[in-house]
Amino acid sequence: MKNSELNNYPHRRKNILTGEWILVSPHRTQRPWQGEVSKVENETRPQYDPECYLCPGNKRANGEVNPNYESTFVFTNDFSALLDNIPENKTNGLLTAKSEKGICRVVNFSPRHDLTLAEMTEQEIEKVIETWIDEFKNLSSKPFIKYVQIFENKGTMMGNSNPHPHCQIWAQENIPMEPSKELKNFRKYYKKYKRSLLSDYLKLELKLNERIVYENNSFVVLVPFWAVWPYETIIISRRKIANITQLKNEEKKDFANALKIITTKYDNLFKTSFPYSSGIHQAPTDGKDYKEWHFHMHFYPPLLRSATIRKFMVGYEMLAEPQRDITPEQSAKILMGLPTIHYKGELK
Repeated sequence: MKNSELNNYPHRRKNILTGEWILVSPHRTQRPWQGEVSKVENETRPQYDPECYLCPGNKRANGEVNPNYESTFVFTNDFSALLDNIPENKTNGLLTAKSEKGICRVVNFSPRHDLTLAEMTEQEIEKVIETWIDEFKNLSSKPFIKYVQIFENKGTMMGNSNPHPHCQIWAQENIPMEPSKELKNFRKYYKKYKRSLLSDYLKLELKLNERIVYENNSFVVLVPFWAVWPYETIIISRRKIANITQLKNEEKKDFANALKIITTKYDNLFKTSFPYSSGIHQAPTDGKDYKEWHFHMHFYPPLLRSATIRKFMVGYEMLAEPQRDITPEQSAKILMGLPTIHYKGELK
């Protein structure tokens, strides 16, 4: 199918990482979005909130008091979804269940209650990356941990229960489903071509230059060909590495730069603190050789037409497969054209 047909007629696109499909219906809209572009008011937050259990010096739900930290601050989640000291249990048959041990950590990006990644400096974001590296090393060294998932839910729309900018790290004894699907396709491609799936995909995207949003010496930010969410992006390392601990010093700086740029562009899109779920996909930590794995980070933002209008997965998408109207190429063009200076101007 020619590009002109992809931009005008319904078609399905394959996600090469998961093997799943998405229906694209570009004929349903000739514009990226319709209707009023509105701004969410009352976004301002104080630098310090005495009622916030993540701010420095404040008491958390378990009674512990946060130190007066000046950079990042990490602690084990007071209400962890995974626990590291539970009895082993397993059932088989039609009702199958198995106990799952793990550790859940919280990483505060900054002592400031009001700064998201988009509003932090690249140097401050680099400190967050260093913290991710330290946590990955520590968690992956534990014998029972086989996978470490770093992720952020930004905004109440994404279920974030506290506005103080932070992310989470869940480490567990089994490889979760999404990384497992990617691992399967990484291995299948590597076995056939002896090359990285994402390296070849990245070369193709750079050649076509239709979905590239931003690039620097170490990373490329693009809207994937198979994107499900309206302004979904993926950050891919130019050099094939398995996990975040393998980043060189310049790559850490470039990763911070890529994070700063894409989160700022997101905020500038609808002049709002842009909600999303993001996460880094890295090789499992079970000690095996994962030469086929390629480091990357997903951003899944739900906003569609304005700061208040979002895409929902309903009906056909829940019962059949994901569907989108605006094409990934249109989304990439819009994101690429957005400024990289935050719409709120200089940091307060």
